[in-house]
Amino acid sequence: MPDKTSSSRPRAPEAIADLCHLNAPDVAALTRSMDAMAAEGLRVLGVARASFAGQTWPDSQHNFSFKFLGLIGLADPLRPSVPDAVSECRSAGIKVIMITGDYPTTARAIARQAGFDTEDFVTGTEVEQLTNGELAVRVRTATVFARIMPEQKLRIVNALKANGEIVAMTGDGVNDAPSLKAAHIGIAMGGRGTDVAREASSIVLLDDDFGSIVKSVRLGRRIYDNLRKAMGFIFAVHVPIAGLALLPLLFGLPILFGPVHIAFLEMVIDPVCSLVFEAETEEEDVMRRRPRTPDEPLFSAPLIAWGLLQGAFAFALVAAIFVVAFKREMPEEEVRALAFFSLVLAIVGLIFVNRSFSASLVTALRRPNPVLSLVLLAVTTILSVTLLWPFARGLFRFGPLHLDDLALTLGAGVLVLVFLELLKPLWRAQLQS
Repeated sequence: MPDKTSSSRPRAPEAIADLCHLNAPDVAALTRSMDAMAAEGLRVLGVARASFAGQTWPDSQHNFSFKFLGLIGLADPLRPSVPDAVSECRSAGIKVIMITGDYPTTARAIARQAGFDTEDFVTGTEVEQLTNGELAVRVRTATVFARIMPEQKLRIVNALKANGEIVAMTGDGVNDAPSLKAAHIGIAMGGRGTDVAREASSIVLLDDDFGSIVKSVRLGRRIYDNLRKAMGFIFAVHVPIAGLALLPLLFGLPILFGPVHIAFLEMVIDPVCSLVFEAETEEEDVMRRRPRTPDEPLFSAPLIAWGLLQGAFAFALVAAIFVVAFKREMPEEEVRALAFFSLVLAIVGLIFVNRSFSASLVTALRRPNPVLSLVLLAVTTILSVTLLWPFARGLFRFGPLHLDDLALTLGAGVLVLVFLELLKPLWRAQLQS
């Protein structure tokens, strides 16, 4: 008996129309139905059925007698976070391009929902006709690509790279693996993504949410900012420490620092660098800046100069207090206590100055940082103990400080903070560039 089989399968509607050998009026009607469904953001599939009875299968699908059954519309709504994420990328100087295999009308509808400009629209047919050089020019302005084949995704990624762009590519299928691998940063969907896509990528999103990519960019910019803040503070804080250690040796003054003083200062500086600045929240304008170039140094000349300037002012102020107090013949232990307290409070001022490159002092003070509060509490407690507990005062070789002396040390810290905050706007553009 000859084999008798029948099957129905969904495919792209235009391919189904070709297999069913529809006449022109039927194709026009099918196209109108497709466009109406696609305009609502539906992914449209055509379904046809064919039966075959015979010994030898036809050489081509076109030789079957397919009967058109209808269209299927699949709704895959955007996550609510996508439009805001696209807008935030745009404000951060990140160009977002939509590349999809969907029908062009469907792609336009989804792109509009996501907040894309759909005026500059490219189809796979157009990409196929462009040379690599022409495609490199085309991708400079195009934002939506529809009916794109996997090999064309790879061409688009390479065209963007040829223009000097840093390319991040998202995908989840096996066919996305070449373009994910070719991009500078391949981002695979961890939930619905295939193993091949995950292996080819640099990053795997656990929640399959495009908004998570934007959150990662925000986090990366915050970490980079905080590293630079910590580096600026390190440059600043060691200038007065080194200067006050050398000043007595150069001018025959009493030695200011002993091992216990250096240990205390390091107990302040280390937590500030490793914990306080790490815990700083992002600047308000962090996602309104242009992306930095890959070769931008972490230690830029403006950052180093700004740190040294801060340190030089703090050193000059504390050194003046030290020298004047010594010239007025204050007891050596009182001079040491006065200078050391002034230095510690000046360092506290440097911490607040370096908490922000762009925000005002009031804004920075309002920004919560529990770790900073703990560090300040610890510093205040230890300084109070050295004044009130005779054993600790003897360990630090401090003399008693009176209210006017304490007011002077507090004034030194406030002066460092206020003067440098007034000076900061002159450096702000260079520090953020």
